[in-house]
Amino acid sequence: MSKKQTLAGRRIAITRAREQASDLAEKLSALGAEPVELPLIKISREISKQNLADTMLELGNYDWMIFTSVNGVRYFFAQFFELFDDIRALGLIRFAVVGDATAQAIEDLHLRVECQPKSGNGDALAKELIATGSLDSAKVLVVTGNLNRDTVVTKLEEARAIVDQLQVYKTEHNDLTDDASAADFRKHGADAVLFGSSSAVQSYASQNDALKLSSEAKAPLIGSIGPLTTQTIVESGIALAFEAKKPSLDSLVTALVKKLG
Repeated sequence: MSKKQTLAGRRIAITRAREQASDLAEKLSALGAEPVELPLIKISREISKQNLADTMLELGNYDWMIFTSVNGVRYFFAQFFELFDDIRALGLIRFAVVGDATAQAIEDLHLRVECQPKSGNGDALAKELIATGSLDSAKVLVVTGNLNRDTVVTKLEEARAIVDQLQVYKTEHNDLTDDASAADFRKHGADAVLFGSSSAVQSYASQNDALKLSSEAKAPLIGSIGPLTTQTIVESGIALAFEAKKPSLDSLVTALVKKLG
């Protein structure tokens, strides 16, 4: 078997939102696997018009803008370019991010990431930002979704930063009761289920009836993209089989290959 086909014949369930599953599906297909859609969450734009207006009026006065997900980048800049036709409207703002994919999303806009922790979580980002010594009385905008934890904001405010938040999207559980993907999963199971977020884990754990495997189905191994997702898996009473070394899709696939290949 060639190196490129290390997952040949393996069924791998992807739990990301349906419209965001293609990147991981392509990586798995390239290794010979059969990607199985199991879209346990759905993501959509949700922005308060008043909060957006207030933020845009202040935009040139922020010292730092923080993104903790690709979704934040996508929905914020979609709104930004509806209002401005010149990237210079951002002023001299500096960008801090969590995760390689989020950094890449910023760089794809020809913007520079100036703070990114090696560990892909908000706690590490806050610690690294504080270490720059630039936060005392600095104005910081944290771009979030509805499920983001307040840890980053709390730590930055403790460092005397002036922090505003702008929610630009929401993540919801996706009911798979009548979904064809769930029927396929119940019948055949999978070799592994890959989780990229705590919200997907929570959705999986709450849908026992919709996802209950038949007696002939293959029971999957459970894989996690990082510590926070792993914590949710364990707290949900689900057995964890492997965890990515870094919070990225490439690292998750590497961990999967090591486990199954």
